[in-house]
Amino acid sequence: MPETPEKNIYVTRTGLPLSIRFEWPFRKSTSGADFWVLHADIQLENSPALHAPVAVNLSATVREIMPSLEEKDAEAPVINALRKEIDRRQLEFMKSGKLVPVHFSSRHYDFKRNRWVFGKADDQEIARAIQRKVFWQSKIVGGNVWLADPAEALYLETTPEHVLEMAGPMAKSGLFTLEKGYARANQALMADSEKFETEMQNALAELERKHAFERG
Repeated sequence: MPETPEKNIYVTRTGLPLSIRFEWPFRKSTSGADFWVLHADIQLENSPALHAPVAVNLSATVREIMPSLEEKDAEAPVINALRKEIDRRQLEFMKSGKLVPVHFSSRHYDFKRNRWVFGKADDQEIARAIQRKVFWQSKIVGGNVWLADPAEALYLETTPEHVLEMAGPMAKSGLFTLEKGYARANQALMADSEKFETEMQNALAELERKHAFERG
């Protein structure tokens, strides 16, 4: 089986490639409020100087539905909650930013269906997400790209099996090779770097305009 890379690149719906460093575990707030805190630093890849340090504040309501606050149970929904905040342009990337609180609350959870919700992606969006994931992981880290990652499926509100089903035709077209849930980029995909990098720059410009407007 191909080896999973030590560093994972997570791409937002708008095309921003991220890596996230967590300071596990969650810790009970010392302020007297009923929530738990996890510090993280979100690095905007392909722009090494830009990052967003955050304090993920997990509410008591969400704590009740979590199997545990250990990394193995909490990492995937937290990653996707942070991506969702960036999708909503609530976080700003700066060269030296202060710690920003991010509320990890029940708005990310559907109690009727007992599942996490981050925005249902259609097949076109899933196909675009697959190509972005393989491109950016290959460009920044290299090696194999785990397409069957449950965190990626959770972000798109689908299943790892459906992601791999969508990836099959792309592999047949020559964009990447696919083996046991892992992809390896081919020249045909990497040659399209201008498209992916333009998407990233456009998304970053939109985010920066929003925060500049709020600052006045």
